[in-house]
Amino acid sequence: MSHESIGKSDEWYTPAYIFKALNTRFDLDVAHPEIETHVPANNIITENSLASEWFGYVWMNPPFGGRNGILPWVEKFINHKNGIMLTPDRTSCGWWQNAAKETCAVLFLDGKVKFIKPDGSVGAQPSNGTTLFGIGEKAIQDLKIAESNGLGKLYINT
Repeated sequence: MSHESIGKSDEWYTPAYIFKALNTRFDLDVAHPEIETHVPANNIITENSLASEWFGYVWMNPPFGGRNGILPWVEKFINHKNGIMLTPDRTSCGWWQNAAKETCAVLFLDGKVKFIKPDGSVGAQPSNGTTLFGIGEKAIQDLKIAESNGLGKLYINT
């Protein structure tokens, strides 16, 4: 749902090419906006996601928000233990380092993702790169497929 733009909108959506590279379907998008997007999910949560019950294989592109605003989202994702999470590359942040330790796989996306604005136009190039974290066997397999489709470089935690 989001892209880092402190003081501006959190409404930035994942471009379709990421889902095409993953070539999968999710049971639940836990941070879906009010409008239609490219997320291939059977179910969506559009509000109060952190207070809602998550189920199945989830996709999460949370609001990045201000400093550490992403932390409760990352913690809930890690506790859910099944899905793929998109975050900015913030390798020096404690939440990012914890996610790297607690997830099964980390895919660093090639280049910088130009997220989609609510009006459907493509946003400017962000200052950060993007990471996909995966938890569970399905996530590992889907991230392997994404790597083979040229999305980025995958590292699997052993």
